[in-house]
Amino acid sequence: MKLISWNVNGLRAVVGKGFVDIFHTLDADVFCLQETKLQAGQITLELPGYEQYWNYAQRKGYSGTAVFTRVKPVSVTCGLGIEEHDTEGRVITAEYDKFYLVNVYTPNSKDGLARLPYRMEWEDAFRNYLKALEKTKPVVVCGDMNVAHEEIDLKNPKTNRKNAGFSDEERAKMTELLNAGFIDTFRYFYPDKTGEYSWWSYRFNARKNNAGWRIDYFLTSEILKDKLQSASIHQEIFGSDHCPVELELDI
Repeated sequence: MKLISWNVNGLRAVVGKGFVDIFHTLDADVFCLQETKLQAGQITLELPGYEQYWNYAQRKGYSGTAVFTRVKPVSVTCGLGIEEHDTEGRVITAEYDKFYLVNVYTPNSKDGLARLPYRMEWEDAFRNYLKALEKTKPVVVCGDMNVAHEEIDLKNPKTNRKNAGFSDEERAKMTELLNAGFIDTFRYFYPDKTGEYSWWSYRFNARKNNAGWRIDYFLTSEILKDKLQSASIHQEIFGSDHCPVELELDI
């Protein structure tokens, strides 16, 4: 099973930059999007053979997630089931026969870490949600998790130490999640590979210079380790300030 995750930073804009062609070229069984920035009825995508599921933020033009899947899920739910965390369209969970797929757009801590206290609450709630699902069947998590976990995961770690996405607090929460029984699949295959990023600022020619961050992930329950076939980052694909990431599972 081939899975793709992509923060499109505005789906309508990316549709104008060839999204449908990219979608068909990648030919995934399940395609997850973050930061769609849509409300219901604002776009119609013709994707024959795929079921479409959307979670919209209450605030217009903000956040939002979507899942397009060839394999019809057993069930689909939106959010964490916690009102304070469920107004921004950040989570879609698709239950399949052998696993749960959770598509997430983790809240950004913002400039000056203004939203860090909320982010810490979110992290604990999200981890608890995943562990509760795991009591039933294994979990695959994908999406923009808004943290570069280790120094290897961004070009300029020293100058970003206290910035959103590389604060000690956010990195510690990712460590806590992995220690709770999840695998960072890209690092499972490429523990020491450098220069592999999934997001670049629109400023300072960051993408041209590959001054990026790896903040988009596929995580899986430890029990799926033997099912992991490959993980990759599609740095060749443009259209957003993020690029798609991929996981292949034998499941």
